Amino acid sequence: TGPTGTGKEVLSRFIHECSPRRNGPFIAINCAAMPETLLESELFGHVKGAFTGAMHDKAGLIEAADGGWIFLDEVATLSPSAQVAMLRVLENQEVLRVGSTKPVAISVRVLSATNEPLEKLVKEGKFRGDLWQRLREAEITLPPLRERTEEIPALVEFFCKSMPGGPYKVSGPVMEVLTNVSWKEGNIRELRNCLRAMTEMHVNKLLTPLAIPE
Repeated sequence: TGPTGTGKEVLSRFIHECSPRRNGPFIAINCAAMPETLLESELFGHVKGAFTGAMHDKAGLIEAADGGWIFLDEVATLSPSAQVAMLRVLENQEVLRVGSTKPVAISVRVLSATNEPLEKLVKEGKFRGDLWQRLREAEITLPPLRERTEEIPALVEFFCKSMPGGPYKVSGPVMEVLTNVSWKEGNIRELRNCLRAMTEMHVNKLLTPLAIPE
């Protein structure tokens, strides 16, 4: 959990890489980016004839993650029926394709992320309490960047090395400014975008305060 731009997917990929399943697949899904009419079919798959246009059986993304990890971003946007199906995945390690009565056994680990307060949504009846409890067997909260200012120099150094045309360096005054900015719109993503703009506007490898956008 945590605000947007704090690195939830980055941390999830790191967990995958450090796990015994690191040689298995890692599939990331933004639940909010899929139309509700397609989400369940994409996640859980479907059988031929399940709906108009279902011309053949199709495995879903969760099946494709068998032996590895699946990352559900914006999990709070799952529809009620998708929440029920996901609960089956977590409790029974099996997937029921849309239109099928025969579950498919799988072995998958699930990571989910949200910037919405799921506990509040549960109380409001907008998210299943039993699914919330299963998802939060282990919970990691990523605080906003303004509460992690000691990390900013390392992040700046990393981004300056990886920017096109780099590596770049920042002057002491630039680092002081960036450390004291109240990053609150995009957090780490906002810091990266700021540095990207600075490197595009600056002709030298040393970034000075003149390059800092308003």
